[in-house]
Amino acid sequence: MTTYRGYIGTYSKGDSKGVYTFTLDTEAKSLQQLDVAAELKDPTFVAVTNTNKLYAVMKEGSEGGIHAFDLDPKSGSLTPLNRNITSDGGPCHVAVRSDNLNALSANYHSGSIFSYQLKEDGSVGEILSSVTHEGSGPNKDRQEKAHAHFSGFTPDEQFAVAVDLGTDEVILYKNEKGQLERHFTLNVAPGAGPRHIAFHPHEAYAYIMTELSNEVIVCEYNASLGELTEVQTISTLPEGFVEESYGSAIHLSSDGKFVYVANRGHNSIASFAVNELSGELTLVEIISTEGNWPRDFQLDPSGSFLIASNQESGNMTMYERNQSSGHLTLIEKDIPVPYPVCVVFVQDSI
Repeated sequence: MTTYRGYIGTYSKGDSKGVYTFTLDTEAKSLQQLDVAAELKDPTFVAVTNTNKLYAVMKEGSEGGIHAFDLDPKSGSLTPLNRNITSDGGPCHVAVRSDNLNALSANYHSGSIFSYQLKEDGSVGEILSSVTHEGSGPNKDRQEKAHAHFSGFTPDEQFAVAVDLGTDEVILYKNEKGQLERHFTLNVAPGAGPRHIAFHPHEAYAYIMTELSNEVIVCEYNASLGELTEVQTISTLPEGFVEESYGSAIHLSSDGKFVYVANRGHNSIASFAVNELSGELTLVEIISTEGNWPRDFQLDPSGSFLIASNQESGNMTMYERNQSSGHLTLIEKDIPVPYPVCVVFVQDSI
């Protein structure tokens, strides 16, 4: 039997308390021991590290920032370390470098990216650098100004990468000791509304999920130059679907053979096979999430299961994944979690 520890970030609405934890039993093929790990306001996105730290975005009144915790993978408990909050109340994403020296947050409402120092004990230090995007897009409701939705690192961590839904940009920053310096900007199709980006684990490709156009933009990534070049755009919705839907999360299988994305409104997970020579995608299937508004999902460390979070219906859905074909098979659809958003796993089994 192999068991993995997972965490869920939520919106603080209804009965939601904050960050939840659970275990995945790969033999029983079930999620177990679901419980509150930390009470926190709007920890909508969380990140875990290989040193058993958890970082959560948070809000407090009109302010916001990131909160650091020690995590116990056996019990799932979270012990607060500290927090760093500012007057910017819109953090929506957090990512941590593999050396655990630097964290980034994306702040939706201000269009800003913050670079934080991380101390030796895992606590959050000072803000080393910040940048604020400027611009707008053609969608008057969602692109009236910059809206940073993702910040993370390129695979070699030479660059920080930011995705801005409001300005239709993916921006690479030189990241020298936490200091952000704008290096390269990819302008995607006006009105696409890029939301997240995922890099191929061992090939020079990157995949951008758009929220407003429900597409994946496939790019070649030149690591030496720090540049992205578009090679394909493919819809994540069934042909002929014209109702309202918004793209959300994007993740790759650890072998790089498949890309998975979520559609809110259509309420589905779309699976794509990756062409190993070009990086381009071919649709495998689109499957219902058995709930409303799939905000995120995650593949477990074994690659055998996918867990989706349906924000508005308050349920998690579990699938078994065929690692050869990429197909998903529904196992369980009524795992109750109030307003679930982000799903992450500790990589080592417990």
